[in-house]
Amino acid sequence: MPLSMNREVFVTCAVTGAGDTVSKSPHVPVTPKQIAEAAIEAAKAGAAIVHCHVRDPDTGAPTRRRDLYKEVTDRIRSADIDVVLNLTAGMGGDLVFGNVESPFPVNEKGTDMAGATERVAHVAECLPEICTLDCGTMNFSLGDYVMTNTPSMLREMARQMTALGVRPEIEAFDTGHLWFAKQLVEEGLIEDPVLIQLCMGIPWGAPDDLNTFMAMVNNVPSNWTFSAFSIGRNAMAYPAAAILAGGNVRVGLEDNLYVGKGQLATNAQLVEKAVAVVENMGAKIIGPEEVRNKLKLTKR
Repeated sequence: MPLSMNREVFVTCAVTGAGDTVSKSPHVPVTPKQIAEAAIEAAKAGAAIVHCHVRDPDTGAPTRRRDLYKEVTDRIRSADIDVVLNLTAGMGGDLVFGNVESPFPVNEKGTDMAGATERVAHVAECLPEICTLDCGTMNFSLGDYVMTNTPSMLREMARQMTALGVRPEIEAFDTGHLWFAKQLVEEGLIEDPVLIQLCMGIPWGAPDDLNTFMAMVNNVPSNWTFSAFSIGRNAMAYPAAAILAGGNVRVGLEDNLYVGKGQLATNAQLVEKAVAVVENMGAKIIGPEEVRNKLKLTKR
């Protein structure tokens, strides 16, 4: 993909995620009402897309409960501002082995393995415009946890998403994930226009140095649309890198809790800062209707 700055940029806000962040910031939304309100505030701050997980309202733990997704979806759709809805389909591929001497039986705490139909059940019920497809398996963070997405699982999930008329957002954590995404397109399981998210700096996927980032970008076909983000200390530098490389921007409390050193952020504050970066670089922020036209999305 030739390097050319993107002059018309959309911002995605990843509102809450599935990580253990609830105890680290009072701004991480937990209940469906809080998640929806955070998404609406992010949209008012300039996000064209909101990417949503749900959490158990009592514990803050990640969950796949369809009733919670339905409540979040209904609240966002009934809001007084338009935004493109993107639901995660990453849950249900969490495998935690026992330990280094006895990997089996697996550790029930943290292991959540589900079939393809169950993993997209909330997508079928809520029919968002976009849902994510984590396009590979990788060692994730520390210990014995593996994010598990086999080729057969990904093929079936992609087939079901496409049949539902929901645009998959391919989440690529390393170059091999891009390779398999191209295979899904070649097999007709994902239709044009292809949308991809480059997920940088997540242990143990692609590190977020610029050489690795450009290796990822250069493996994205020129007719695909991509966004990019990094987690942690480089999160708020990545909007500039993504735009210069020809892409779009993702920020949010799923990826980073801070708007500056020692300053805990809200989702809306992260979006506001990203919007300022885009505009200060001479690019234009595009809204949800322009995104729908670009990605051929069906508004629900």
